[in-house]
Amino acid sequence: MATFALIHGGGGSGWDWHLVAARLKESGHDVVAPDLPIEDPQAAWADFTDTVVSAIGDADEVVVVGHSYGGFTVPLVAERVNARLLVFVAGMVPAPGEAPGEWWGNVGFESAEGLSTTEQFMADVPAELAEENERRGRDQNSAEYSVPWPGERLPDVPTKVLLFRDDRFFAADLLRRVARERLGVASDEMAGSHLALLSRPDELADRLMAYYATVAG
Repeated sequence: MATFALIHGGGGSGWDWHLVAARLKESGHDVVAPDLPIEDPQAAWADFTDTVVSAIGDADEVVVVGHSYGGFTVPLVAERVNARLLVFVAGMVPAPGEAPGEWWGNVGFESAEGLSTTEQFMADVPAELAEENERRGRDQNSAEYSVPWPGERLPDVPTKVLLFRDDRFFAADLLRRVARERLGVASDEMAGSHLALLSRPDELADRLMAYYATVAG
């Protein structure tokens, strides 16, 4: 069995993963889904990484999964804990020396016009979950946004990229290209909005477990 370290996106929390975590636990895996210190104006990359590594503890069969903006943190964690597998879920793949604030222009991100927050991020999320997600949203006031990503390279760890075909925030075409250009891999795909963590948690958890099965010792 694995320990899945689930890292949330910008303005989010570990709660974003709670339905996926439940499915993984039902299948016998351990799960950690810590809240990154995004509301601390002094917090930067070391603080983000330390938070996740501390939550993982001494687990030695670790799958590190990052959603959206959490993609900047997952490679740093994977390097620290000698992870078995790294997974980007609708995730931002960083480049050495690139600050998150530079990523958008560097990859050619274009924002969809005329969409509400719900339409852009949670078009298929049940209303009660979408409302709870918005209620739990946190201000991203931490310091890392303009700080260059400190990794010298992306870690030499088996890596998967999973995108959501109905994502109106990170369009599928964009993430397919980023996966090819930055990781040299073809992305996998499933239906769902940017927060399919809440709309399709069982399918997402099953995908993660299938990925782990390919590297399990």
